[in-house]
Amino acid sequence: MNSSDKNLPVYVVDDNESVRDSLAFMLEEHDFSVTTFSDGLDFLNNVDIAKAGCVILDSRMPNLRGQQVHQILNDEKSPLAVIYLTGHGDVPMAVDALQAGAVNFFQKPVKGDELAQAILKGQTQSAANVDIAIVKSAYETLTPREKDILRLIIAGKRNIRIADELCIAMRTVEVHRASLLKKLCAKTVAELAYIYGRLDLHIPNK
Repeated sequence: MNSSDKNLPVYVVDDNESVRDSLAFMLEEHDFSVTTFSDGLDFLNNVDIAKAGCVILDSRMPNLRGQQVHQILNDEKSPLAVIYLTGHGDVPMAVDALQAGAVNFFQKPVKGDELAQAILKGQTQSAANVDIAIVKSAYETLTPREKDILRLIIAGKRNIRIADELCIAMRTVEVHRASLLKKLCAKTVAELAYIYGRLDLHIPNK
C-alpha cells in the first residue's frame, strides 16, 4: 500500500446518527479522513464515485438499501471499495455481498482494529482499481495495428522482425511503437510489459 492510499476518503453511510458519530470518531483516531451520510441517496448525490476511496454501508436504510447502493456503484464501474457494517446481516447476505465485490462484511458492533484493517485493504484495492481503469482507457485508444505491434513487442520481437511479420515498413513499426509508448505512458519495454500484464487480467481476448 502506498502511503498516499491511507489519505483516500472513507465514507460512512448509516441512518443511525449515533452509529455515524461513533464510527467517525473511531476511524479518525486511526487517522482516516471520514465523511458521514444518513442514507444512500445523500451519499450518491454528494460523492464523486469515479474517484478512489472506501465506503462503509449499512444494509437496512431508508430510500436505498446498502445492497442497492453497492449495485449502483458496480453498474457505474466505480473504483470505490465497499465494506458492509450492519446489525441485520446473515450468512447468505454476507456471501452475496462478497460475491458482488465487497472487501468485507461485518456485524455491528465491530472492533476498531478489524475495521481499520479492512479499510486499509479497501483503499489499496480502490487505488488499484483507478490505475486499472486508466490503463484500460489508454489501451482502448490504441489502433488495431498498435495493438498488434504491442503484442509482438511483448513477445520479444525486434522492430525488423515485427515489420516482416506484419508486412509493413520498419519505419512504420517505429512510428506505431512511439505512439503506443506515448499512449500507455511507458518509457521502456519493461514498463510496457508491466502494463500489458495488468491488462491481461482485466481485458479478455485482447
